[in-house]
Amino acid sequence: MMVRYHRIAFHLGALVDQPNTDVIQGTLDLLILKTLSLQPMHGFGIARRIEQVSRGTFKVNPGSLLTALQRLERAGCLDAAWRETDNSRRAKFYSLTRTGRKQLELETADWTRRATAVARLLKAEG
Repeated sequence: MMVRYHRIAFHLGALVDQPNTDVIQGTLDLLILKTLSLQPMHGFGIARRIEQVSRGTFKVNPGSLLTALQRLERAGCLDAAWRETDNSRRAKFYSLTRTGRKQLELETADWTRRATAVARLLKAEG
């Protein structure tokens, strides 16, 4: 698992430390499943909700989101149907299936286990 917390950028010749807003590798499915457990949404709504709830910590790459949604739909975790959005545009809305809810439970437990292990390692003193 690759984890990057900060991105180093050069701005007008000066070194600037910028927070990384990439979704942590391996967590996009979990974030999508959790978001859709609250209500059905279209892709743009999912990306916006993840950014809002994370208070801008995570921004979802549209290409990565589409690939993840297709993968989750093929795996039976999501149902999808074309509907009209609030602003009268057609969009594919995704909803969680029973399989998706089970997958969310499994991924949440796995994430909690891993996060706890990382927290222990960060607290370790030598």
